[in-house]
Amino acid sequence: MRSILLWMARNQWLRERLPKLWFARRAVRRFMPGEDADSALAAAAGFAADGIAVMFTRLGENVTKAEEGDAVAEHYLGLLDTIAERGIDGEVSVKLTQLAYDLDRDRALAHCERLAEKAAAQGRTLWVDMEGSDYVDGTLELYERLHAGHPNTGICLQAYLHRTAADIQRLLPQSPGVRLVKGAYAEKATVAYQKRPEVDANYVALAVAMLEGMRARHTVTLGLGTHDVELIEQIAEHAVALGLDRTAFEVEMLYGIRSGEQRRLAKAGYRVRDLIAYGEAWYPWYMRRLAERPANVLFALRQLLP
Repeated sequence: MRSILLWMARNQWLRERLPKLWFARRAVRRFMPGEDADSALAAAAGFAADGIAVMFTRLGENVTKAEEGDAVAEHYLGLLDTIAERGIDGEVSVKLTQLAYDLDRDRALAHCERLAEKAAAQGRTLWVDMEGSDYVDGTLELYERLHAGHPNTGICLQAYLHRTAADIQRLLPQSPGVRLVKGAYAEKATVAYQKRPEVDANYVALAVAMLEGMRARHTVTLGLGTHDVELIEQIAEHAVALGLDRTAFEVEMLYGIRSGEQRRLAKAGYRVRDLIAYGEAWYPWYMRRLAERPANVLFALRQLLP
């Protein structure tokens, strides 16, 4: 099932047709409040009362014109201004290929630098998302260049990749921000773990390695991008065993998923952030979300019913 859904995410014919179907558009509302920034901003207001912060990301990737990347950068600059004006405890996460990375890496870096400067002036972190394994080397290189001049930046790393443990050791001396996720792209067995128990075990090991880095006086901003509450609590136990508090990391979950657990964790003293995605280019992102958990597929199928 996971392989089929990931194939559907990459299929251009389906990308062009499925998003037009009414049941697909209805099902995607589970994971995003709407296609425009106003919908995302309105949804963010509902989290403040529960002490939950937010992160915004505009969906889309692999633009084909440099001007499209320029427009995305301007959009995020305006979004940061609006977040500040409304007093929202929010940050943004950007995809490099949406900033024309495929066309001009230096231009994409310049966009990130402008966004990081704006975020720093507001006391926020700018996050750089991670894409397929072919982009990892280039994304890490760009992030290191960005982070050297803008310490208020973080990068997403994927626990299912075999290489991630070495990437963390490479970044630790640089006082990085790391958002650790399991990974949702189709990857070969030579590149990534294929079985969930293996991915889960590596996720915990990677998180603990960063907690140990904190104990060794490295400055690490750690976000746990997972809906697996059992893993979160297991990592929290490791933090306590190392003499750290559960606030040493932040729990980051997607909008519409385990909302009750988000509130429960916030009440229990965890730092919690809800990731709100929006945008018209939601189809590949949505299919990867379905591939993550069978329960998501059952929800989507129910949208076929009256």
